[in-house]
Amino acid sequence: MAKVVLNNISKNFGKKEILKNIDLEINDGEFIVLVGASGCGKSTLLRMIAGLEKQTTGDIFIDNRLVNDIHPKDRDIAMVFQNYALYPHLSVRENIALGLKVRNVPNGEIKKRVNRACEILKLDDYLDAKPKELSGGQRQRVALARAIVREPKVFLMDEPLSNLDAKLRSEMRAEIKKLHKRLKTTFIYVTHDQTEALTMGDRIVVLNNGIIQQVDTPYNVYNHPKNVFSATFMGTNPMNIAKGKIEGDYIVCGDIKIGLGGFPYLIREKGEVLVGVRPEDIISEKDTNYHFNLIKFSAKVDFEENLGSYKNIYFKIEESQFCSTLDSQTQINETMNFAIDPKDIHVFDIETQEPIKDTISF
Repeated sequence: MAKVVLNNISKNFGKKEILKNIDLEINDGEFIVLVGASGCGKSTLLRMIAGLEKQTTGDIFIDNRLVNDIHPKDRDIAMVFQNYALYPHLSVRENIALGLKVRNVPNGEIKKRVNRACEILKLDDYLDAKPKELSGGQRQRVALARAIVREPKVFLMDEPLSNLDAKLRSEMRAEIKKLHKRLKTTFIYVTHDQTEALTMGDRIVVLNNGIIQQVDTPYNVYNHPKNVFSATFMGTNPMNIAKGKIEGDYIVCGDIKIGLGGFPYLIREKGEVLVGVRPEDIISEKDTNYHFNLIKFSAKVDFEENLGSYKNIYFKIEESQFCSTLDSQTQINETMNFAIDPKDIHVFDIETQEPIKDTISF
């Protein structure tokens, strides 16, 4: 196990700045997830930790050792790639053992480590199979086993589940979390999938345009976003955001009036703000909680997405597209009555895009 520390890491490709002044401490034995849209720099950051890319500025420490000029093979890390990177002419056993043979590990030790990894990942019945005979999930297990036998201080994983179907991704998420719990090794995991980030990470690093937006637990990233980007990027459905205006004791957002009550920190604010609410926090009049003291409003349904156990219902507040997650039946162009609990509303400064306060608490 090892602590990983990144100090003032930047990366330029020519005149283009990919990563900007990254400072990050990853704790010994932690499972940390780097998440962001394509092109945000997350895979480049992982490759720099691995030594496959050279940072333009800054220092990288693994287990208190400066590794800036240390070759990848000497950093005591193991990397699992998106495309598995298995040798098609080698058996499962040979693919897993190859890295150890290159390092001249004794045959008895190789056999012991291979058998242990295959037992952990349930590959015992496939040791003599070739990669083409395996499913996508089995190939990914082989790639994980090849990393495990190295017994590294740090595991690096670059979108390892992106080539799998939804069911296999769900199964492999659980397998990787079990693996981390069993090995108690530092895991650094890259994904663009918010579900993976929220379900797997001890902490999440949200990246946008090469800049860290937030580093926190999944709960805090989702429920207490540090800015509008984190709020709208994280979650199966992004947070709804619309412009509002503080007028006296209210935030007015279209036909919605949000009472500020006795909260001077918001009453002192003037002008426009951004108002946010999660789709699951917007209920309809068919919900049993609708009749309590909530903020009520009506809107015309533009369209819906039927996702089996629930529906995404889309409508407009002013010029902003809103989504509500419901399990009730709706009709296109139907005007529905909705309600929001004031405690579920987030208010952001329109200039800084940061919370005026994490939530309005009534």
